[in-house]
Amino acid sequence: MTKLKISGLKESAEAIGPTDNGTYSHIGSKGGTEQMYEGLTQRVDPSLLENFNIICSRVRSVDENKMNILWLHDTWDDPESQHLKDKKSLDRFTKLVFVSNYQQSTFNIGLGVPYDKGIVLQNAIVPFEDHVKEKDGPIRLIYHTTPHRGLELLVPVFEHLADQRNLDIVLDVYSSFEIYGWKQRDEPYLKLFDRCRAHPKINYHGYQPNEVVREALKKAHIYAYPNIWPETSCISVLEAMSAGCTVVCSNMAALPETCANFAAMYNWNEDHNKHANTFAGVLNMAVQNFWDEQNQAKLHMQRIFFNNFYNWNLRAAQWDGFLRSLLQNSK
Repeated sequence: MTKLKISGLKESAEAIGPTDNGTYSHIGSKGGTEQMYEGLTQRVDPSLLENFNIICSRVRSVDENKMNILWLHDTWDDPESQHLKDKKSLDRFTKLVFVSNYQQSTFNIGLGVPYDKGIVLQNAIVPFEDHVKEKDGPIRLIYHTTPHRGLELLVPVFEHLADQRNLDIVLDVYSSFEIYGWKQRDEPYLKLFDRCRAHPKINYHGYQPNEVVREALKKAHIYAYPNIWPETSCISVLEAMSAGCTVVCSNMAALPETCANFAAMYNWNEDHNKHANTFAGVLNMAVQNFWDEQNQAKLHMQRIFFNNFYNWNLRAAQWDGFLRSLLQNSK
């Protein structure tokens, strides 16, 4: 096949400080951290939560009258995580909560955080109800995360498959830093967004609320995700898996754990051009094989697994038990 030539884009961002609980809700962020914090506080007994100060990733204050829980969503090498190398800083927290086993291991290796200081409570979603994918017509691809995670690889790959390989495919792109309340961070990607708008088979939707994206996932067949950002978990993958989409992604960071062997996964490559060419081949096969009986059986098992293991009812119960055990042990 023709070798694809792409170039990376650099992200630029203006630093904006978080609130005391570590989220950016004050600027309207609806990112994964904010979604998880909101989901937890809506589902766990408020009288239980009153005993704890739960901080998400970025520490701005601790409460000396409560047990402080640091709920980590970011990578171990994030500047906001470096204080955990200091035992005095680490000791301020009753427990650290990690969103994946991968993430906990990196904090142990990279920062020396003891395993017994933490616990893994993975992210959660609201499961998708049963729905039927459209069989007549093109295979619908979707990309529904921020642009710096791999959109710059996906667009030329899609153009190649649609224009040169003549695959009957359509791509819906739901991507903008506006989800974080930081629309100015889209600046390095505006030409890429225009490139999406210019292609007759790409629909660029920008930022849309989660309920809109969820409706789009019901219609989508494949989550095309040539990830170049080290995920500590991946909520967009969880939703795509629950929605019955084939996920095509690399084996970078926490994605193997998150995908639980259900993804059409390939080996990540530091070279973006090599990565794009590998991704193109796997995506091509995923499109060709989507309606195969074996793939449909796998997608059925996938939906059962993700709807059960990653649902908020289970995760809220686990958080409830975790917090009550800390209270009991403090007596």
